[in-house]
Amino acid sequence: MKYTINKENIQAYNRSENVHFPKYTSQLINLANQNAQGTRPKVVGQLSELFPEFQKSAKTITIENWEKWYLEKYPNVINNATDKIYDQVENLKQAITLIDKNLIRKWVKDLIIYKTYNGLYVQQAILAFLAEKKEQKYRLATPYEEAIGIDGYVGSIPYSIKPDTYKTMDRLSEKIDVKMIYYKKTKAGGLKIEVED
Repeated sequence: MKYTINKENIQAYNRSENVHFPKYTSQLINLANQNAQGTRPKVVGQLSELFPEFQKSAKTITIENWEKWYLEKYPNVINNATDKIYDQVENLKQAITLIDKNLIRKWVKDLIIYKTYNGLYVQQAILAFLAEKKEQKYRLATPYEEAIGIDGYVGSIPYSIKPDTYKTMDRLSEKIDVKMIYYKKTKAGGLKIEVED
């Protein structure tokens, strides 16, 4: 069966403040938060675990009771998270004053020309190297395969190739279900690679 829950019912089931953010501000706060990591579990707790805990212990499940329960457990968390994010917003304010059309042009050229060339050049070298080691053929991914996170194949095995810094990045929204190859450029101009088993 298929159902549709209209906006009014969603609001009735989950009563909450209707907070309005001026245009672009929510996006900028979100960007600042990604850098500041102000709402990570180590700062605010694991909310996906805390909320069910609250539901089990609450007599009545309301937003007011959730707020009271949560703030009793974490009394300073909203201020702490706010401070971390605010500091990063201040950094962004300073950085945005440095952005002019010329800097944007440099950024676009760096992305399209240099990063694309270096990225694809490195991918091909890694795939060719691995194919030689495994005594198999390799190929680069098709546009469709790229869209699902595949950079190329060695034999029939799909690989995603990322710089080693990728391992430390917060990529919550990206899930790649293929074998990973991480690389790091050496001072001598070569590559160190780590191939997932």
